[in-house]
Parts: sequence; C-alpha cells; structure tokens
Amino acid sequence: MTGRPTHQGPQGRPAAPGPAADRAQGAAPGHTTGPGHPGTAGRATAPGRPADPGGRQAAPQGLHPADHSHPHHHASTPWPEARAIAARAGAAQRAAQGRQGRTARGRESPDTPWTPLDEALGLVTAAPLIALTDLPSFDSSAMDGWAVVGPGPWLIQGEGEGEGGGERSGAPASDRIPRGLLAGHDSPELIGDGQAVHIATGARIPHDATAVIRSEHAHTDHRGRLYATREVVHGQDIRPRGQECRKGDRLLPSGVVITPAVLGLAAAAGYDELPTVPRPRAEVLILGDELLTAGLPHDGLIRDALGPMLAPWLRALGVEVTAVRRLGDDARALHRAVTGSTADMLVTTGGTAAGPVDHVHPTLHRIGADLLVDGVAVRPGHPMLLARTKEHQHLVGLPGNPLAAVSGLLTLAEPLARALRGLGVPGLAVPAVPQSSSSSSSSVPGTRGRTAVVGDGVQGHPRDTRLVPVALSGGDALPLHYNGPAMLRGVAEADALAVVPPGGAQAGEVLDILDLPWARGGGGSGAS
Repeated sequence: MTGRPTHQGPQGRPAAPGPAADRAQGAAPGHTTGPGHPGTAGRATAPGRPADPGGRQAAPQGLHPADHSHPHHHASTPWPEARAIAARAGAAQRAAQGRQGRTARGRESPDTPWTPLDEALGLVTAAPLIALTDLPSFDSSAMDGWAVVGPGPWLIQGEGEGEGGGERSGAPASDRIPRGLLAGHDSPELIGDGQAVHIATGARIPHDATAVIRSEHAHTDHRGRLYATREVVHGQDIRPRGQECRKGDRLLPSGVVITPAVLGLAAAAGYDELPTVPRPRAEVLILGDELLTAGLPHDGLIRDALGPMLAPWLRALGVEVTAVRRLGDDARALHRAVTGSTADMLVTTGGTAAGPVDHVHPTLHRIGADLLVDGVAVRPGHPMLLARTKEHQHLVGLPGNPLAAVSGLLTLAEPLARALRGLGVPGLAVPAVPQSSSSSSSSVPGTRGRTAVVGDGVQGHPRDTRLVPVALSGGDALPLHYNGPAMLRGVAEADALAVVPPGGAQAGEVLDILDLPWARGGGGSGAS
C-alpha cells in the first residue's frame, strides 16, 4: 500500500528506524512485546492454562510416519515441504474425485458443470476458453465519422449538389446531423468510388470502403462534398474482422480465475455460460470450552476470534463454507462431526497439541486417518497438522492462537484449497508431484511467488521459519508490531506475511511474501 507511514502509530503501523528495543519485530520468536504472552500449544491460552514450554526441532529431509500416541515424539516438517505436501494432497483429491465422476458416469471425461456468466465470478475455468466466433465478427468502424471509398473529395451519399444548400460552406463535418450507418444495423449501404457515408462507432463497414475519417478530421462544402483535413491512410480506423481472434482460437487456458474481464471476453466470444471447477466445500469445527461468542471476557473465558474469521477467510480463497460448528472440548462430538462430514475439507481450531482436552490427534487415530503433516517448523503455528480422513476429504488442524491459526491457513489450508480448485500455488519451492511419479493427474503447478525488500531487520527463530505481518509500500515490506501468536492486531493492518528464514533477516534483504487474500491484486475469491 503506497504512502504507509513509517512511524509507530496506535494501530500497529511500522516503526521508524531506531533501537531494536523499540521494534516489536525485535521481540524473541513467538513472544509479544507486552504483558500476557500466550502459550504456544495447539489452543488459545486462557487464564489458568499452562503454556506449552517446548518447541520442536526442525525435521530432516523427508516426512516420517507420525506416532499418534505421542504426537510430539517426531520431527516437525520443514515449512516449504509442508506447503508442498498440502498442495499434492489437494491435487490428488481432485484427481480422485475426477476419476470417481468418470466411473460413475461411464464416460471418458467428467461431466463438467457449466455456470451462467452472471454466477461465474471468482470460479475457475475447467477447460480452455475457445472463441466461438471471430472478434470482431465483421469489419467495423473504430470511430464516429465517414466511411469513404478511394481518394477525396467525396460526395456524401444522398447529399449531392443542391441537396445540402442549407449547409454552411466549410462547416466541420462534426457539425452535421448524424445519419447513415449505425451500430446494430445489419445491411450497410453500398457506396461507390469517390463517395462517403456517415458511420457510427461499431457499425458495419460498407463493402469496398477504404477508410474511416473521424468527424473532427473532415469538413463539408455547400455542395455536399466531404474534404479531409489531414492525410487519409488506407484502412485507418477500421477494425477488420478477426483482428482480436479467429473462431477456434484459444483465448485462455483452463485453470484461470474468472474475473470481470474474463466474463467480458467470454461474452464477446459468444459464451452464455462457462465450464467451471466446483468450489471446494469446507466445514469449520471450533473447539474449546473457554470460548465466548458474545460479550466481554470474564471468569477465565475468552472471546472466540477464529469463529468469525475463518469462514470469510476460506470464502476469500474460493471455498464454499457449508457449516461452522462449535463443539467445545467434546471428544465424541468431534468424532461425530468428522465421521459424518461430506465436505471436501475440514478445518479445526485448537486441540492439536497433547493436552488433556486436545482431542484432534486421538480422533484422527481412532478413525484411522493418514497423518500427512504433524507439526511444522514455523513460528507461530508449529502445532498445525494435515490429515487425510477419507479418500475425498482432508482435515487441516489449526492451532488455537489467532496468529498461529493464520500461519496454518497460509501454510496448509491455502495450498490445499488452491489445488482443489485446480490453481497453482505461489512460491511453491518443491515439485508438487515427486520426480519419480509417472502420473501427472495430481500435478500442481507452482507459480512465481512475490518478494519484497524488508525495510527493517527482523529477528528470526534459530531453527524454524518465521511468518511476520508486514505492510507493503512499493517494493518494501515494513514489519508490523503486535505479531505474537495470540495477536491479530498486526495482521489486521497487514498486506502480507513475510517469510523470515531461520536466523532472521537484515534490513535490505529480499524475502518471500505471502499475500493475504483481501490484499491481492485480484486474488479475492481466488486470485490465481
């Protein structure tokens, strides 16, 4: 965002260069700069709850099988690898759903849904956009003016000598009463050599017309003759048929987010509806007995910040949220919700650590889920997880602290959702499909990620990646204050999160940037 102030304001704006003690980003990893530091376990820390004192070591290369009975007795997945695993999981799920559709219908290809143009905004094209007609479909005028044949002067059709006596000699052609050829009229008048006819923008060009003269570039005399006031070039201001495309040309590939411009192009090319990828369906499961849905915190209870945030966030990623369920700390309710869901993805909040009321791991173990990611070497948010609960369903377990949950959304939920939509994952650093794989059905293309120059030094974690809210100004990323795992004040002001490598970053270093859905140039409900 251009013009952001660089001084520390009351809303968590960037600090001006100064002592490290004055900068929130200089706080120790996972800590805040004020009192009331939250715990870093898999749920928000309420009064009276101990914080998880431990941190996980960075994982060696490769993903190790998870130990469900002791969820902390394994290495965390490196942050870039966790994102790639989530993308591969989504691509494989989408491919499996496509295979099921082909089997059920007994066809060579799935029965792709077609969506009317007025309902398609934000969806993703399921097939290339092929022109159904030439664009333009006939030779047309690019300007209001006069269609002429041959060199001038030209006799205006129907206005020969004696017919224009009321005209002032030398009057500009733009002062004449418009007549002649109008847009939307099918049969152009025939004009011969040395003749001219008034024509409107978008009207069909008469046969054999050699140019269009703009009204302001011509004048007439009292005999009804037209004179050009500047050189006339053959073909000027004529849009030839097929100038933009020919029928059958590929206008756009598949896998493109449908923007207003795409809708306009599709309409011009002859479409009334488009083949689209269905939005992935998600259910959000809010866990924790300590959460309030209204009023002020009291008696050890805290407001639920994630419930109001997650559904809109997922919708901004192009996901259809079918339900938000509040389950408390009820293991049986969680089991029923997971086993009974038909959604493409489940998102849980809290309960991903190993506390006495953290029920996510035991539930996944009970149903025989395949734990793909169990802890990520990232701060905040290291207790996040990803599991395949059914062939066509994945569960993303987010930590309970708000900024840690945001980290989980960007690390696991967004790559999963984008792959389910058939989109590439920005900044994907490793292949979406292992190099040894012979199948491309679960391939997810990586797209070039954004980078920015960090405007101030950022302290890092000694082993883990760190995600820090930043404001963007030109090509600079300005780290924001209030970036502790339980805080949302910084990310509420942010345009993106900067990816800080282990050990931190010096001012002037180039860092990878993770855009927030609402701050993207067009990402909105599915920026590509």
